[in-house]
This record gives sequence, structure tokens and C-alpha cells, in this order.
Amino acid sequence: MSTAWRVGEAADGERVDLFLAREAKLSRSRLKSLFEDGAVKVDGRRVPKGALLKQGQEVALTLPEPPAATVLPQPELPLEVLFEDAHLVAVSKPAGRPCHPLEPGELGTVANALVARFPSCADAGADPREAGLCHRLDTETSGVLLAAKDRASWDAVRGAFQAHTVTKRYVALVSGPIDDAGELSLKLAHRGDHVVPAPFDDDARDAVSRFQVKQRKGEWSLVEVDIVTGVLHQVRAHLAAIGAPIAGDALYGGKSVEGLGRFFLHAALLALPHPATGKRLTLECPLPGDLAAVRDRLL
Repeated sequence: MSTAWRVGEAADGERVDLFLAREAKLSRSRLKSLFEDGAVKVDGRRVPKGALLKQGQEVALTLPEPPAATVLPQPELPLEVLFEDAHLVAVSKPAGRPCHPLEPGELGTVANALVARFPSCADAGADPREAGLCHRLDTETSGVLLAAKDRASWDAVRGAFQAHTVTKRYVALVSGPIDDAGELSLKLAHRGDHVVPAPFDDDARDAVSRFQVKQRKGEWSLVEVDIVTGVLHQVRAHLAAIGAPIAGDALYGGKSVEGLGRFFLHAALLALPHPATGKRLTLECPLPGDLAAVRDRLL
């Protein structure tokens, strides 16, 4: 599928990747792969993502055909529903369960359980593998996960995420010195299987997190973190960058804790404008038993 835009006066001198991020509403990581695949052309020629546009030029983008639906219903898989109406469904994602399949026929994900219980989710999103999921959580992160039941609702929620009108609050247990509260604004870039602060890297993404310590005892602190942006591993990388890595998070230097079989990170709250009514919808998920037990023992 190909789409083209004519560069207007307002975009004269703008980088082509920034132009497409706005016009095509695509993430920087998605655009990076499209440039590498030669899917972006200006006046019929491939260009690097940093090329500057001139008024009157034509920017063409060719997107690959969407993958065939690969999510198999798995009705036997448990699914804890936190909220449901005609447009949305929010569930409590357990730690250790991936959000959606990566390969055809893959089972054991939240998406498999979603399409079994709510078949309309299968066609709600842009990628059928995601079963209408509006965002994602790391496999080992538990907490609120939101899906749409129709495409209009999915588009509206994704628009809210892109406009930063969604509150995303996490709870983390960290070790090391940390202020009572603060804001972290550190650009993050991918480096293999993790992300690192990279303020001068062209491929780095803006990342803003605000934290507040709720409890302290000895070397441990229980922290609430609101993320303004949504970069992969953002909470984990930001806390590690200030010397307060998350307990159990070996990838980012977190200390191991007896009885903790994963890193201590939980998506506790999601608040956003409802796609149909516009009213603020707040979804909360209590701390699961394994994390609550560690908190009570250490704090």
C-alpha cells in the first residue's frame, strides 16, 4: 500500500523522517526500518531519514501488506478482566505471559485469551497479531493492559497515547540512593537487548518519567513512576541511569531478592479519555501477591 504527500511551505527544510512521523503517524523505530527497507522515496528516489525536504517535493511511503491474522483463540487460558464496555476491555496481565504472538500459531499470550473471550478484538487494531491491544508491557511486567473492541476505539486510544494524554503509572522496588521525587528526561536508544541513555544519538527517542518515593527502609525504596512517553524499557532504564535499578532486574543491574522470581515492576494505573464519551477513564490493578509479599518483607 503506497501513500504520497506533497511538501507544503510549512514543511520546507524539515527532515523527511519527522515529516512522516507527523503525516503517517508512525513511530521513529517503525520509520527507521522503513527507511532501511527502501520504503520511503522523495521524488522517486530513496533518501536517508535525515534528508531535508523542499517545498513541492513528493514524499512517497510504501507499507508492506499487513500480516494475516495469527492469533488463535485459547479459551482455557485464564483472563482477569478489570473493566469492560462496548468499546474497551482492560485486563490484569500476569508476569511471565507475553502480550501477543510473534509467530503464526503461537499460544500462551494475552492476545490468545482476548480473542477467545472477546472475538471483536481480533480485528480492532492495525496489526491482527495484537488482538486490539492498545499498548504493550514487558513479558515479566504485570498490570493493566488495555485492548479495543473496534477500530475506531483503537485509533482514538492510540491517538491519546501519541498526544501524551494517557497517565501510565508503575510501581517499582529499587535499591540505591534516590530522591524523594523528581523528573527524568533522558533520551534512550536501543543497544542490543536493552536501551541506554543517549542524549546525542540521532536514533534516540525522547523519554520522560516522573517518580515519587512512597516507602523507604534501608537500601530499598518503593517508587511510583509516571511515564509521559512510552519507550521500550523506559522505567527500567531511567531508574538504572540514576543509580536506583529495579530489584531483580539483572539486565539493568538490579539486585536479586530472595523469593522474587522476576523484576519488581507493575503497571498499577492507566487513565485516559474514553474513546466514545471523552470522559476520563481510570483503570487500576492491585499489586499481585508475589510482589506484595516482597514489599511487606523488605519495607
